[in-house]
Amino acid sequence: MSAKRRLSATVSSEHLAHAQSEVEAGRAESVSAWVDDALARRVADERRLVAMDRLLAEYEAGHGEITEEEVEATVRRVRREAFVVRGRRP
Repeated sequence: MSAKRRLSATVSSEHLAHAQSEVEAGRAESVSAWVDDALARRVADERRLVAMDRLLAEYEAGHGEITEEEVEATVRRVRREAFVVRGRRP
């Protein structure tokens, strides 16, 4: 695990109350641990988005820009072929 540093931050009362309730329920070790986990998830999300941007740029450089029509056609096909586990098919 990497070294830890103290952080002073201002957050919404609602988010802080939720973090505290997670600690009280035993789902988080501390508010600091809960915040650290949230930051780790955000970092991972950002890294995935950067990787996806690179992947799309490389694909489009070799195959041309993906058009809105192609995206819409793919969405229609995926929805048509989707297997609904819960609820109803849109």
